[in-house]
Amino acid sequence: MGKPTGFMEYERRVSKDVSPRQRIKNFREFHEHLPMEEQQKQGARCMDCGVPFCQSGMTLCGMTSGCPLHNLVPEWNDLVYTGNWEQAYYRLHKTNNFPEFTSRVCPALCEAACTCGLNGDPVSTKENEYAIIENAYEKGYADPKPPKVRTGKKVAVVGSGPSGLAVADQLNRRGHLVTVFERSDRIGGLLMYGIPNMKLEKHIIDRKIKVMEAEGVTFVTNSNIGKDIKADKLLKEFDRVVLCCGSSQPRDIQAPGRDAKGIYFAVDFLTANTKSLLDSDFQDKKYVETRDKNVVIIGGGDTGNDCVGTAIRHGAKSVTQIEMMPKAPDTRAENNPWPEWPKVCKTDYGQQEAIEIYGHDPRIYESTVKEFIKDKNGCLKAVKIVSLIWEKDPETGRMNMKEVEGSEQTLDAEIVLIAAGFLGSQKYVTDAFQVEVDGRTNVKTQAGRFMTSVDRVFTAGDMHTGQSLVVKAIRQGRECAREVDESLMGYTNLYVQ
Repeated sequence: MGKPTGFMEYERRVSKDVSPRQRIKNFREFHEHLPMEEQQKQGARCMDCGVPFCQSGMTLCGMTSGCPLHNLVPEWNDLVYTGNWEQAYYRLHKTNNFPEFTSRVCPALCEAACTCGLNGDPVSTKENEYAIIENAYEKGYADPKPPKVRTGKKVAVVGSGPSGLAVADQLNRRGHLVTVFERSDRIGGLLMYGIPNMKLEKHIIDRKIKVMEAEGVTFVTNSNIGKDIKADKLLKEFDRVVLCCGSSQPRDIQAPGRDAKGIYFAVDFLTANTKSLLDSDFQDKKYVETRDKNVVIIGGGDTGNDCVGTAIRHGAKSVTQIEMMPKAPDTRAENNPWPEWPKVCKTDYGQQEAIEIYGHDPRIYESTVKEFIKDKNGCLKAVKIVSLIWEKDPETGRMNMKEVEGSEQTLDAEIVLIAAGFLGSQKYVTDAFQVEVDGRTNVKTQAGRFMTSVDRVFTAGDMHTGQSLVVKAIRQGRECAREVDESLMGYTNLYVQ
């Protein structure tokens, strides 16, 4: 597990970021990674801690602590330290189908649970993972490895986000014939159009898709199952169908003036931006123009932050982010001990850029939109917001929001982006397959299982659990693939840690 005294000899080092004023000039990734020799020292910091919480993936107080994939973190940290990069890749790939994605977009649950982080700085596990996978592509370790034997069984996967790709990758390794259907024009789902380029450049996705194609997976784009192609057709042509369509129904904000021109869902804003970038480097103008406009973003999560960074790169006059929740503390509270996920204030890349460009944090906490204000042409010109206070209901014990009387203020806004989360699966898909859904419109299965109420139809990812992390979607895909394989073959040897 690394060098026994490494955590005392070496300080934590991570990649440097390109300065905000430089990186907002383009949509490229902006991390300057460490040389391999220095990365090996970072692997040396992984201590012989005895109980590696980093790979536990436990739920503590409703939050995940450690890696949901149960990545063999201490093992490949040690292999990084000793310079055995090939074996480090094989140990990493044993539990994680897509380290090229998680090493870029995962919030590093492993690092938050690292024992080194209890009284110091955690091991830079996420960047070690990045170094392992990029070296693997460079040296050829990640080249295609088609299965030697085919079973003849055919599986259709609907949706090409992280869970769908994980299902496809696992079942293809087993020797089944897998076809992935994607309603968009490019493969990747959330990875392609829900995450902007500066966090995950799309050639990284294309690189992995080419490997999967060479290994035998078939990808079909522009195929909207349930509309363009009937569910019955898939059930006739394939032995099993797996629904991995994501949680793509955005939560709306209903307030007076909602019909004003200039209000968009964040997912539509980000999708149009990435598609225009990839199709024409923005020359087709098929994106939401924020140049010289006041932009208000409703929602304080990762998607809201991505909207901040995207709007700034297009030259927004101002960017304001509305957040209903109070500001989290800057350091761990006593009631939030390690190894729980640290509930502390995070200033992400988009907010960092806003601070640099506009001179202040774009976030307004404990507030919500009360009214969208239109001009005479029906276009948005401002939003009225109101402060909130959280009060406990004496009867139920629940915390409820209450408006603070007299706290209204008006913000100039020609563009509003709604990043308030997602409600669940889309009805036309679940209706097409006649699968049962729960009260949140997530597809129902037995607890811990993935087969739906319809025979031979399975589900995984956000469509099954609701909106979550990429790393959790991959885990769901792996577990679902194991269940599908067992239903096809009567047994399974697919590895799930």
